[in-house]
Amino acid sequence: MILSGKEILANLGGKIIIEPFREEHLNSNSYDLTLHHELLLYEEVVLDMRKPNRVRRVVITEDGLVLTPNQLYLGRTAERTETYDLVPMIEGRSSIGRLGLFVHVTAGFGDVGFRGYWTLEMFAVQPVRIYPGVPICQIFYHEIRGEYEEYRNGKYQDNKDIQPSLLFQELNPGLRRRPRTRLPFGIEESHG
Repeated sequence: MILSGKEILANLGGKIIIEPFREEHLNSNSYDLTLHHELLLYEEVVLDMRKPNRVRRVVITEDGLVLTPNQLYLGRTAERTETYDLVPMIEGRSSIGRLGLFVHVTAGFGDVGFRGYWTLEMFAVQPVRIYPGVPICQIFYHEIRGEYEEYRNGKYQDNKDIQPSLLFQELNPGLRRRPRTRLPFGIEESHG
């Protein structure tokens, strides 16, 4: 069963934490999360599941940033959430999808007990200009039945930034940390 907007509001500060919370983002059965002002782009031509892949950070200015097709962009929500005794899920907003921007194409299913920012996998069908702070996706909550263990120490728990794939930690248990190596070009850039 999906919680209504009124039920989301009733559970704020208990089972549901959204920081910052703005009541105007509350919908009939979801809450709109907004886009942070930074993105990550992979610097590798071929991404390797068994290794940490290099990334570069891009700033979305107030004038916006044009996303180009055939490029994966990793963003994050400006809001930090915590969810207890419920299953959080996020989906792209239909108004965003109608512009050909797919937000959080996979992995919209969260874990009970998740705490942190949501990393968004974004892909544009055609060039589209995005802006920081735009309501980019919506979070909604399912009730859970039966015994369960909360997500406590997963590799994405308590994140404070955009999270590139950490699959290499599962496939390569001896390699735990993400290197900070960067290519000498395009480290910080803004596009108009």
